[in-house]
Amino acid sequence: MAATSFDMIVIGAGPGGYVAAIRGAQLGLSVAIIERENMGGICLNWGCIPTKAMLRSSEVFHLMHRAKEFGLKADGISYDLPAVVKRSRGVAAQLSGGISHLMKKNKVTTFMGVATLGGKGKVSVTSEKGTEELTGKNIILATGARARELPGLEADGDLVWTYRHALTPSRMPKKLLVIGSGAIGIEFASFYNTLGADTTVVEVMDRILPVEDAEISAFAKKSFVKQGMKIMEKATVKKLDRAVGKVTAHIEVGGKVTTQDFDTVISAVGIVGNVENLGLEALGIKIDRTHVVVDEYCRTGVDGVYAIGDIAGAPWLAHKASHEGVMVAELIAGGHPHAVRPEAIAGCTYCYPQVASVGYTEAKAKEKGFDIKVGRFPFIGNGKAIALGEPEGMIKTIFDAKTGELLGAHMIGAEVTELIQGYVIGRALETTEEDLMNTVFPHPTLSEMMHESVLDAYGRVIHM
Repeated sequence: MAATSFDMIVIGAGPGGYVAAIRGAQLGLSVAIIERENMGGICLNWGCIPTKAMLRSSEVFHLMHRAKEFGLKADGISYDLPAVVKRSRGVAAQLSGGISHLMKKNKVTTFMGVATLGGKGKVSVTSEKGTEELTGKNIILATGARARELPGLEADGDLVWTYRHALTPSRMPKKLLVIGSGAIGIEFASFYNTLGADTTVVEVMDRILPVEDAEISAFAKKSFVKQGMKIMEKATVKKLDRAVGKVTAHIEVGGKVTTQDFDTVISAVGIVGNVENLGLEALGIKIDRTHVVVDEYCRTGVDGVYAIGDIAGAPWLAHKASHEGVMVAELIAGGHPHAVRPEAIAGCTYCYPQVASVGYTEAKAKEKGFDIKVGRFPFIGNGKAIALGEPEGMIKTIFDAKTGELLGAHMIGAEVTELIQGYVIGRALETTEEDLMNTVFPHPTLSEMMHESVLDAYGRVIHM
């Protein structure tokens, strides 16, 4: 019979929850984890991983059309959408199964069912088998989030999709409207546009990818338009009229409403935290706009209860959730971990071209009163980028002019989601411009552009 009393109970087995469980077990704690759907949560099953598998398929499809540029011949290029989806689902299933293995390996007790807090240190787990009562000295809420749905724009799975429907499409959209240009919206827009959908993106803010540096957003827009996307900024979808095989979108721009017809709409207007039916309010846990209020150590203010990942607020990123999970597990085990700093978390968008950033944008750095130095370097000036056939992109760095501190780094172009970690480590180690300039970057690599951007900030750029 499984144990029912634990040092730590984790509710939710996404990238925050399962990592917290493993770290807790490593530190000698008795740990239980509760999951109502799939091990690995949204990230592994319906988010980060399956979308990257689908985007890889569209990337290869795009490269196949460019075969002639590389001295190759490829005729009759086409795609099999069900096969693309099957591969994506297979990748997700493989990794989800891997999480179950990791739980067993680390002796974490797994309960499949719906969790409810029944009082201090008490958790009920309801499943088809009935209800089990657990007790835990510490409880970590890692229940994640789901797609936000706006009135009148609700998904129906047929004409209007959320990310889940977009990952398992019943058909290929011919004329697609994507509402929202954050990472989720832009990635799906990029995927379907590359496969041939006539794609329109509507963004309520004054620019797409609004959390990114303005210069990067402008570069991305230019690239997307060049690929055939239609971008509407400062625009709002007021309502959707649904008919057989058609959606008429009423779009307001500058006070004027026009209508356009589409066969598919993807709504990507943000997320809401999964805070309902957990019994949080009865324990006195504070909720603000569907997210649990926490301090820098993810403490809820209720003794022994923590919240990590998407449920604890921005940035809504899997790697942030994982790092918070480790931090909280170490805190529970009596350690003294460093708090997670949001500005130290990199953001990555896997569209074509890729976008990645960490730290302050140029505007935010100025807003905070820094006297700054800004460096830029274009992909066209890099030998490896040209050899790869990827000359479009740029790397931008922002430094404190007084101290040389790297305040922010922003990139767009091929494989920048793999490059950004160099700057993340630099910021973590409090690297200055001198350290970066004195570092020898290997040749020929895309990483040389990171060096050149730093050099440019101080008037020492070589290849531009």
